Amino acid sequence: MKASPTLASALQLVLTDLIELHLQGKQAHWNLVGTNFRDLHLQLDEIVAAARLFADEVAERMRALHALPDGSSSTVSAGSRLEEFPQGLTSTKDTVKLVTARLERSVQTMRDVHDEVDEEDPTSADLLHAAIERLEQLAWMVNAETMAASAPVTGPADK
Repeated sequence: MKASPTLASALQLVLTDLIELHLQGKQAHWNLVGTNFRDLHLQLDEIVAAARLFADEVAERMRALHALPDGSSSTVSAGSRLEEFPQGLTSTKDTVKLVTARLERSVQTMRDVHDEVDEEDPTSADLLHAAIERLEQLAWMVNAETMAASAPVTGPADK
């Protein structure tokens, strides 16, 4: 099978965001400060590893479909849908918000192209499914770092 220009373009968009997610994850990792530093520092490594893995899988899928992936810095910079990560030191609390937003934006890109990808190539859509599942899980886990528990649920035994 050979990818249509539409499929190749959709996968390139996903690839661009995944590469940018990887780079921003490292930027956050290197410039993180504050409470729960070590835990978040290690979580960022997990995010970076996942983004790199999924980027590689998407790029290799593109090659299998005779499309040419472009991971050059100029392409990533011009084509990413992720907002630029701030310069300088970033608190753990701010980093959680920033990284969660970038994970969610990356997932949204995949959801935006999913239907047209699935229509032409369900195998490529399966790659998107795996990436969406893992990135959403990572977003939940990172975001939980700053969430507060709500009031305890009471049941009949508590009355």
